[in-house]
Formats: sequence, C-alpha cells, structure tokens
Amino acid sequence: MLKNTSKLLKSLGPGMIITASFIGPGTVTTMSQSGAGFGYSLLWAVLFSIIATIVLQEMIIRLSLVTREGLGEAIQDLFAHKVGKLILVCFTLIAVTIGCAAYISGDLIGTSLGASYLLHLPEHVVAPIIGLIILLIGLFGNYQILEKIMIGLMVVMGIIFITTMIIIRPDVIGILKGIFIPSLPDGSLLTVIALIGTTVVPYNFFIHSTAVHERFDSIKALRFARWDTIISISIGGIISAAVLISAARLMHGKKITSVIQLAEPLKPLLGDAAPIAISIGLFAAGLSSAIASPTGAAATISSLLKWDKGMNSKKYKTVFACIILIGMITSALGFEPLQVLLVAQALNGIILPTVAILIFIIINKKGLMGSHANNIWLNIIGGLVVLVVTFLGIYSLVDAINNFIHA
Repeated sequence: MLKNTSKLLKSLGPGMIITASFIGPGTVTTMSQSGAGFGYSLLWAVLFSIIATIVLQEMIIRLSLVTREGLGEAIQDLFAHKVGKLILVCFTLIAVTIGCAAYISGDLIGTSLGASYLLHLPEHVVAPIIGLIILLIGLFGNYQILEKIMIGLMVVMGIIFITTMIIIRPDVIGILKGIFIPSLPDGSLLTVIALIGTTVVPYNFFIHSTAVHERFDSIKALRFARWDTIISISIGGIISAAVLISAARLMHGKKITSVIQLAEPLKPLLGDAAPIAISIGLFAAGLSSAIASPTGAAATISSLLKWDKGMNSKKYKTVFACIILIGMITSALGFEPLQVLLVAQALNGIILPTVAILIFIIINKKGLMGSHANNIWLNIIGGLVVLVVTFLGIYSLVDAINNFIHA
C-alpha cells in the first residue's frame, strides 16, 4: 500500500503541468469576478470545467501511451487525403501559434501585477524581465526542470489561495448549494462560458501528449498517468474554487478590477501581509501561465510537424524562444491590439471543438486503440463534454466576430 502510494506521488508531473497552465491571471480574475458578481452560485460551472478537463486529458494520455505518438501525429494519421491533412495541419499551426503569441503579452503583464506590487516597479518594466527568465528556462532547461517549476508554482498557489479560503470561514451550506444545485442568475451566462473556457485550453492537449511521452515509458504506466491527471486537475479545481469562494465571501456585490483587491478585506486577519500573500499567489499563477503559452506553441508545432526529441529539440526551443520574445517586446511597449486578440479568440473558438471532436473520433478507433478504446460510459460522458466544448467554441467564435465588427 505504502509502496503504491509512494509510486503514485512520484508519478505526479504531466498533470501538474496542465493544471499550472490553466490557472493563470485570466482564470484567477474570472473566478474573482464570478464570486464578486454572483456569490457561490456558479461553483457548479467550476466543477463541470474540471470534470470536462479530466475527461479530455485522460483521452490524451490513453492515446499517447497506446500509440506512442503525439496528438499531432495521431490527428494526421486520421486523414488519408493529403489535401485534407495539409489544411488541418496548417490551420491548427496557425491558430495555436497566433493564439499563444497574442496571449503571451497578457500572461506576462498578469505575472508582473504581483511582482510589481512586491518590487514597487512599473508592470511594463517587470514583464520583460520575467519574460527573460522564462526564455532562459526554455532554452537551457529540460522536461524535468519544467515539471519541478510547475509543481512548485502549484504548491505556492495552493498554499496562498486555499489558506485564504479557510481563514475567511465561508458559508459551507452556500458552497454546497453552489456546487450541487446548478443555477444561472441573470447576466451570468458569459461568466459561465468564461469559467469553463479558461480551464479547457486547446494547446494543453498537445502539452500533455508531449509531457506524457517525456515521463512515462509504456501503456503499463496508464494507471499512474490517470491518477496523475485526476489528482492534479482536481487540485487545480480546488484552487480555482478557492479564489471564487474567497471573492464571494469578501467582495460580493463589489466590482473587481484586480485580484489584489482581495487583500483589502483580509487586512484585519493578516495585517500588512495580506497584499503580499495575494501578490505572491497572483505572481505564481501568472508565471505558470506565461511558461505554458510558449510551451503550448512549441509542443503543438513539434507534434504536428513530427519533430523528434520532444522538449530537447532545437526546433522546439526555437519556437519557444520566438513566442516568449514576442511577449517580452509587446509587454514592454504595452502593445496589446484588440484586433489581434479577437482574431486569436476566433481561431481558438474553431480549434477547441475541432480538436476535441478529433480526439473523440481517434479514441474510438478500435483498430488503433484496441482494448483501450472508449467504452459506452466513456462515450456518453465524453460525448457530453465534447458537445459542451463545441458550444463554447462556437459561442466564442460568434462573440469574437461580433466584437471585431463593432471594434
């Protein structure tokens, strides 16, 4: 028993990277605004987003361990027609690369919010410095270093946000109602979509596929890879929910423009340490997301173009460097054009349901997956998740087009 538990704990890694990836400034801000605006009532959406992420990412690890290929290779193998394959590969490359490049500036700025408060420096000065640190990690690090950094950031986020939730003594009955009795208060639909959309991230499919190959040797490790995914993403859900619950308890009815506002009501409890604690948590969330953006672009391109050596490939590191350099320059200049972000949102609105549907199709190919193909219950659960993700993608696409027209 103890031996299996120890082995399980040692196998934690790829799932932690995915979790650290989706808990970024956007997630923290969205959870804060949700709690402040709607109290505990949207906690069910957080639970659904975590279940959806676990379901989709479990399919990824199963596919990766059975085929010993990346997600990009598996998608290519699905298409016999060269033109169709080329169109899909090019579209995915463009969509993910533009998305990561467009959002990296915001990730660095989000990271700098916490650091600038602690260092008393302007955000546009701190952001490129953080970008330089990430660039060095990408160029001179390897999978093991990335995994340790992401796990460390997860620990920091967990300590800060979960401890905050415990200290403030929230309404337990209200929390349970929010989790298990779904409701949709007036004006909350966009927030629900944002809550789920910040957790289910397209490039995380490719990151996870690459990370699984780096960490696990064969299908024999599937049980441990599954537990890694379930435990890691569940911890991420608890951290996300903790932010929402804290905002609901401390800031309900107030407008939140920055998560650092959570520090103000905590001052009677933590004194001058309150803003420092929240800033450290925000910095950890931002840094994990900022590392994930270039990692996602590099993992996606590497998989689709079938580059060897994974994260140690020079080509992989080149893509990583290009994305983070874009973020460093744009964050230093304060350049975050609305049109580029709307294009990225529109592309992600297409790529998320497309990739989710393709994963669902591949995982049901018995000739490829054998006994590890989906059974009827996994198909029911997976089918529901894919339908919801498809709706989110279409809604995001329509919203981006509408905003682009009226920009």
